[in-house]
Parts: sequence; C-alpha cells; structure tokens
Amino acid sequence: MSATTKSDATVPTPPVANRQPHAFSIHGRDFVDDYHWMRQKESDEVIAHLEAENTYTTAMLSHTEDLQEDLYNEFVGRIKQSDTSVPVEIDGYFYYSRTEEEKQYKIYCRRSGSMASDEEVLLDLNAKAEEAKAGYVGLGVYAISHDHRLMAYSLDLDGSELYTIRIRNLETGEDLDEEITGTYYSFVWGTDNRSFLYTMVDEAHRSDKIMRHNLGTPIADDRVVYHDPDELFRVGVGQTKDDRFAILVSQSSETSESHLLPLDDLDAAPIVVEARRQGHLYDVDHRNATLYILTNHEAPDFRLMTAPVATPGIDHWKEMVPTEPDVLLEGIDLFDSFLALYRRAEGLTGVRIFRFSDDDSTESHDIVFPEPTFLVHSGGNPQSSQDRLRLVYMSMTTPQTTYDYDPVARELHLMKQKKVLGGFNPLDYRSERVMAESDDGTLVPISLVYRIDTFRQDGSNPGLLYGYGSYGINLDPFFSSTWLSLLDRGFVCAIEHIRGGQELGRRWYDEGKLRNKQNTFTDFIAAARHLVGKGYTGHDRMVIQGGSAGGLLIGAVINRAPDVAAAAIAQVPFVDVINTMLDASLPLTVGEYEEWGNPNEAEAFDNILAYSPYDNVTAQRYPDLLITAGLNDPRVQYWEPAKWTAKLREHADSDGLVLLKTNMGAGHGGASGRYDLLRETAFEYAFMIDRVGNTD
Repeated sequence: MSATTKSDATVPTPPVANRQPHAFSIHGRDFVDDYHWMRQKESDEVIAHLEAENTYTTAMLSHTEDLQEDLYNEFVGRIKQSDTSVPVEIDGYFYYSRTEEEKQYKIYCRRSGSMASDEEVLLDLNAKAEEAKAGYVGLGVYAISHDHRLMAYSLDLDGSELYTIRIRNLETGEDLDEEITGTYYSFVWGTDNRSFLYTMVDEAHRSDKIMRHNLGTPIADDRVVYHDPDELFRVGVGQTKDDRFAILVSQSSETSESHLLPLDDLDAAPIVVEARRQGHLYDVDHRNATLYILTNHEAPDFRLMTAPVATPGIDHWKEMVPTEPDVLLEGIDLFDSFLALYRRAEGLTGVRIFRFSDDDSTESHDIVFPEPTFLVHSGGNPQSSQDRLRLVYMSMTTPQTTYDYDPVARELHLMKQKKVLGGFNPLDYRSERVMAESDDGTLVPISLVYRIDTFRQDGSNPGLLYGYGSYGINLDPFFSSTWLSLLDRGFVCAIEHIRGGQELGRRWYDEGKLRNKQNTFTDFIAAARHLVGKGYTGHDRMVIQGGSAGGLLIGAVINRAPDVAAAAIAQVPFVDVINTMLDASLPLTVGEYEEWGNPNEAEAFDNILAYSPYDNVTAQRYPDLLITAGLNDPRVQYWEPAKWTAKLREHADSDGLVLLKTNMGAGHGGASGRYDLLRETAFEYAFMIDRVGNTD
C-alpha cells in the first residue's frame, strides 16, 4: 500500500536526522553509528527532532482523525466509566478501588464491617495528579499497616519508574512528614506498625538494596537490611501470607536466593533459605512452621517441596508435588486449610487444589472451568485464614470475570464480570487455537478470535498478529474490549505463543533465548504464513504488532521477512540491542546478559548482531511502520526507536511509511490516565485500519 492516500502536493516531508558518525571498535571489528548523538536527552537538537517527528506523524495520519475519534468513542462506550472492583476483606475491612466518569485515575477506598457502611477514601489519584500538576501518575506501593491505621503509597510523576514513598495517617487523612525518594516497587510493613522495608535503586536503575525505616526517624538513618552487589541480580521484598516473615528475594533470569526476616523483629539477621546456585530458581511461603518451596532443583518445570522453617536448607526438603513432563508449575497461594497450585499444561493455565487435613496430609482436585481455552490467575488473596480462593478468569470471548472458589464444595461463585457495553454479545465471536509448523518442525500454538458474521476463510479478512516471546513471559488468550473495534471491522486478531515465552514450559523459554533467539523470529514468521495459508488473512491484509522486547521481535521479523505483513506497529521497541547491551551504565543491561548474552564476549556479540534490528536495516521494501517511544522510559530508552526510525528512512528502498510518535511526558507503558491511554490506542488502531482494514 502506498505511503499516503493524499495527493503528492499535500504530503509533508519527513524529518531528516543529521548523521554524526560515532566510531567504535570491538572484537577486532570497526563500527560506525551515525545516530549516536540522539542519546543526549537534554540537547535542544534531540528534543526538536523528536517534536518534528511527532508533527510529521500527526500530519501523515491527519486524514484518520475522524476514525480516531470514532474508535475512541467506541472504546469509551464499551466501558462502565463509573465502576467498582470486587472488595477484598482483610480483618473486617473491605478494600476496593473505583473509577468515576471523566476521571483518569482510580480512587482507593475501604468500608468497615460491611459494604453497607460509610466509605473512606484512602487515596484519590485524580487529586494527586491535580495537586502535582502532573500529566502522568503511576502508583508503585499501596500498602496498609497491620493495624489498618496507616497507609504507605508511592508515586511516579513522569514515567521514570522512580517512586517517592509517603505515609498517610488514615485516622486524620493527613500525610506524615516522611518522604523517601528514589525508591522502587516493593514494600512490607513490620507488625509493630511503625517500621517498614522498602527497595532502593542504584545509578543503573537496578534495585539493589532493601532498606528499613522507623517512623519518626530521619531518612538518613535508615538501615540497609540487605544489599546485593552482583549486577546480574535485582532485589525485592515480599511477605508470607500468614504475616510471619518478610521474604528478601534476590533474583536474576536464571538464579534466585531468598532470606527470611521475622516481621515482628526487623532488627533480626535475615536467614537464608537456600544459598544461590547458578540455575536454581525457587519461591517460598510459610504455614504452620513449614516452608513451601516451589523449585526447579532437578525439575526443569518445577516441583513443590516442604521443609521445617527451623532447618530451611535443601538437605531438609521433602517432595509434596512432583514434577510432571510438560507441565509448568507457576506459583502457589497458601492458606491455613488449603493450597492452590497454578499450573500450565499444553500451554493452558489451570489450578489444582490441595486440602489439608488435621495431620497435614492432602487430597487434591483440579478446578473445572466453563471453556476449553481460557486464562486464569490469582485474583488477590491476602489472608491465610481465607476459606475461599479469589480467581480472575477470561477468554478471548469472555470478559474479565472474578470468581470465589469454594474448595470444599468444589464450586465457583461468580463475584463479578466486567461489563462490556455497546451491545456486546459473546456469541457473535469465535475463538480458535491452531498450530503452525516452524522452520525446525516445532509446532507453535496460535490463539485467534474473529467475528462470525464477517469472517471469510479466503484470505480477504484483515488480520492482526501480536507477539512477544522473551523473558519467559507468557501471552495467554486474553479478552480485549478494544479489539472489538477491529473484530467488528472484519479483523482476525491472533496471539502467537512463540518460543521465548513459557507457554509450553521452561524448555519453550530456553529454546527462545541466548544462542537460540532466532527461534523466536522464525516461529512468528511461520505463524504469519500459516494464517495466510489457511485463509484467515492475507500478507497484504496483515498488521503485526509487539512492544518492548516484542518490538525487537517486530524489527527482526521485518528485516528477515519484509513481505510477511503490509504494516507493523512497534511499541517502545528494544531495537538497538548491540549498543544497549554494550553500555553497562544503562538500566537493565547487565541484568539481561542471561537473556540476550554479554556482547563483550565474541560469540554472544555475533549472536546478537545477527538479529539486532537497528544493525540489520537494509535496502528493501519494508511494511508501513508506526513506531512509539516514551521520553522518560527507563527500560527502552527513547533513542532506540528514534535511531531506528532515522536509519529505516535512510536505507529502506521503498515509498513505505515510517512514523515515530514519542510521548514526551511518559515512560515505558505510555499514558497513565485511562482516557489518555485509550486515545493512544485509538491512534494506533486508526493507523492499522487505514493501512489494511475497513474504515466502515
């Protein structure tokens, strides 16, 4: 498809980035990066260039403004704008969040005794945004003290993922004087309700320290409870469900180590559960003086062990649930009377229940769900005394549904299903699961959905293929109310479960990382060709999309198979892989050597160079491209998509469209406000519909 539907006389000229050669050498080879200068965030030239790109992108899609508005109104018209979450009861308090029409952010509330009592507003993020005059508000910590009198919360006001912790007296509604800047996500209250643990980051944005603060004392006096100097590892703090221990966790992609610290004595010395050993990952919880440990020791897809808390080391571990071939054990929820084990078999999620008897022996059963293909996960289960399990369930045709499961009666109790307004009828849509054969013969699952009355299996439907495939992160068959705007215009929307995720177990992840990374890209290309071969869509009717490492996927795929799609959306794409992984001062770099490899080593350098999208741009016809960035993004620096855009324009041998849109006030996830985020989504959907779809 041509770059624009306008006449040539009205087509704006794309920005031309200055070439300022930056030479470097490694492994006896010389390289030149013409756009290295874009890393200078404070430079007027850089900001002017990004703003010029935004102006060009807006102009090139100005003919879709009515479509963007239609899409936005459709999105908003499907959601219940004033809504309330399912309350969670803790010690007689019912905690929940709600939204109000025309307000961007959630309001956090509680009621005492029952939901019929008066509401207490604990934190209104809309008020915080107005108070700070911030266009971005991200909530990091939200933690209530054990006596329910204090609340810790932390905010990020620019998308940098650096948070400031404040403490609010819930009896007066006033914040205390304490203010701790430069913190990260995790936080745990001590049972004295006066002390707490939190995490700090180093200069490379790595969470490396767990600190302890006592209310009323200077922040400068805060004590380091745990510090991990190893740059491969990140630290965090959680707690056991029974409120007995804080869990100090240090973890890399391949290895973890946990320490226990009594919540009633944060001055005690942390006790290691099992010292780190390369390749050993484990998680831990506590019940009745017993540790429950999910471990990959001699079990690639994990098994569940127990050990006395007094002797927690591996020599004392006893097997409770053995490993099963091709069944990944993903996590547990541990209660006084039962345990929920989250499993994944043949790529599908599930839950197995183990009920404890008086002698701690167990009987087990699997929860039965109403559809053959679905996504289920824990829905927030904060108390070990609970006798029911809160779950969140959805499928590609079923909106988010909250259940409480009774493990004795073996019954699911519907608590709430998210309303989809605007006449949505799930019977109008059909989901399927199909298999594509990759280059090496591996069968790769694809989940897809379409509207029944618009689907023609003759290749004429427009298609969207979405992928990720890194870090062992799974893309499960989720429900998207915004996708309905595509489905109702005849799109077939598909999710590719490629190697690099863990949909089919740890092996699936290992076969899509490091020297095996090319499998991620060949799997995706095979899926696209399979969908076309089976008539679900056509290459000239297909859009491919991915974000972050999924943006790397898109970049690598279009370098290798530019004819696979007519258009592509790469959101905050990690595309300048060589340069980023060579810069240890950047956030995430060293900690990701176990994912991509360390390019300071020649073999790893060659592996990365073979697919790094920025380094493999060539003179060929690329799909039309929409690329997004966040100026304050700490995960994928804004200059990666900006440099890639410039290089594509310089080298691509085509009249294809290459657009860059940078959010100048946000980070990795784009806009923080729900309406602003829907505006961004409408813009992206308008691009893809304009390129391949039906605007009616």
